[in-house]
Amino acid sequence: QVQLVESGGGSVQAGGSLRLSCTVSGFAYVSVAWFRQAPGSEREGVAAIFTGTVHTNYAAAVTGRFTISEDRGRNTVYLQMNSLKPEDSAMYYCAADRSFWWGSWASPGRYNYWGQGTQVTVSA
Repeated sequence: QVQLVESGGGSVQAGGSLRLSCTVSGFAYVSVAWFRQAPGSEREGVAAIFTGTVHTNYAAAVTGRFTISEDRGRNTVYLQMNSLKPEDSAMYYCAADRSFWWGSWASPGRYNYWGQGTQVTVSA
């Protein structure tokens, strides 16, 4: 049974940090991505990692502030979020797939497996 379990969300003041975790089980994934969705907005790609490599992708809005990384031994991917802004507030989801979508990593439709989401709230 495929499972993606996120954790680490919470409430923080602007300028603060949070680290999200996504633990994947039940299949041999090749890529993991983080998405976020604020109320009334579309789900948008935040970052992605081609597992077992150094290749990562980031949305322009988070470049330089967020870092995606992995612990292969724990089948866990992390999203370290620093210098958080109120506009980063959203439900954050991790997604995994058996492929790495080089040119379309930020397209939600590319991913077959999703976690349940974890809420991030950043206050001004």
